[in-house]
Order: sequence, then structure tokens, then C-alpha cells
Amino acid sequence: MLLQQLANGVFAGSIYALFAIGFTLVFGVLRHLNLAHPAVFTAGAFVGIEVAARTAIPVWILFPVVALFGALAGVLVERIAFRPLRGRDDEHFAGLISSVALGGVVIALLQARYGTEPQSFSADYFPNQLFEFAGVRVTLTQLVTLGLALVLMLGLAWLVSATSLGRSMRAVAENPTAAKVLGVNVGRVTAGTYALSSALGTVAGALLALNLGQAGRDLGASIELVGFAVIILGGLGSLWGAMAAGVVLGIAEALTIHLFDSTWKSMVAFALLFAVLVLRPRGLFGQVKVREV
Repeated sequence: MLLQQLANGVFAGSIYALFAIGFTLVFGVLRHLNLAHPAVFTAGAFVGIEVAARTAIPVWILFPVVALFGALAGVLVERIAFRPLRGRDDEHFAGLISSVALGGVVIALLQARYGTEPQSFSADYFPNQLFEFAGVRVTLTQLVTLGLALVLMLGLAWLVSATSLGRSMRAVAENPTAAKVLGVNVGRVTAGTYALSSALGTVAGALLALNLGQAGRDLGASIELVGFAVIILGGLGSLWGAMAAGVVLGIAEALTIHLFDSTWKSMVAFALLFAVLVLRPRGLFGQVKVREV
């Protein structure tokens, strides 16, 4: 049924968008491409499963705990993989390589902690009730996923546009040197940006694990390329673009499954990516920046 597939696409797209805005937030503010983000995303899923198993806390407490873990992980990523390289001529490229290495370390630590087998939420942890609206069946897990993703994404958009931290982030994104001269604590803004990015990433990982019922070490790798496609489709550095592109991509994948079959699903992201790069290289919401000399 077409409506059912569209609904599935929206739910999947909300997770894509939540994952991708972590990438695009760091890139948009700091021009860093944090390739440890998928590993942090995976860690969020594993931590969520372990905390749920050990404490049996309700899901509305679980996600703030996972977000707190993600924020701490984000600060560590910035301190370990990026801050030591600050000021180098090859800072951005070196940081990219450093974050790849750190991501590998995180995955190795997860394997050492949890082994090679997938970890699962207990079957009775969250009631997976089924609802039907106009012939479309959705689960309670899907509704929670969509609602939480919307709240977090809109909350981030408000924080960036209407708070002092958001104004500082925009100042650093525009010109870090000028922002520092004007009294902005660039180090604190950098750490805060990574903390927010990783908090969103870990919550996205826990949401995906809750929908799948389990998480494996390849959870982040399975969505990493989709995340790249989303930030390029939406426009590098555009939060609204990443949000919209995640949903667009989720719906496109669902329609592909409906019209053809699931074997074509993985081609959709790259077909859309190719089309956008040819027709609108700056992405759907990207803007051309003019530098005055």
C-alpha cells in the first residue's frame, strides 16, 4: 500500500535526519568532518541497550541518559581527535584522518565490552502497540521515534537561532578569529558543538536500535553513507536542509521498495546524490557564499 510505504519512509527519514544533523552541525560551525560520528552513533545504541537491561528505567528517562553519554563522548572526540591538531596547516584533513582512527578505536572498545554478537532490548522493555490510521499501520515505537526526532531537531534549530550559545556558534562559523576578538570563547563553543552533535547521534542510534530491537557493531556503518548523502542533498552546513533531505531520502527509499523491490533501496541515496550534484551542486538548501576582497 502506497500510504503505508510513505509512512514508513517518514519514520526512517526522521532517524536519517537526526543522524545527519550531527554531521552537518559540526561541519557548518567548525568545518570539521567528524568521521567518528558513526561510531558514537553505534555506541549510543549499545549504551541504551545496556542501561535499559541493567536498570529497567522507562524509555523517557533512557534517552536523556543516552544523550548525556553522547555529549560526554562528543567532548572527548573533540579533545582527542581535533584539538591537538588545531592551528596546523592541514588541520581539517588531519582531523578527518584522526577521527577515522578514533572511530575504529570506539568500535574495538565496543567489541571488547559486548563481544561480536548483536545486543538486544528485552522483548518486554517497550510496549510495541499497533495503531491504524486511514489504513496505515504504525507502531508506538515509530510514533515515539518521529515525535522525539522532531522535538530534538526543532529544539536544535531554536537553540542555534535564539540563544546566546547559538549566536556564538554562528559567530564562530562566520569567522572564528573575529569571534574570539569580540569575546566569544571559541574553545567552549567548539566543545559545545561536538557535545550537541554527539548527543543527537547517540539518541538516533538508540532510536534505531529500539526500532530494530537490536544493535550490532556495523549499525553506524550501515547508515554512514546515507548520512553523507543527506548532508550533501540538504546543503553542507544547513540544519534545515539536513532535516528535509533525511525525510526526502526516507520517502524515496520507501517508494523504491513499493514500485520495485528492496534490492534497489541502496541505490536511491546515490542516485539522488548524483542528480543533485549535477543539477544543484550546493544542495537543496545550500546557499552560494560571496567573499568580498
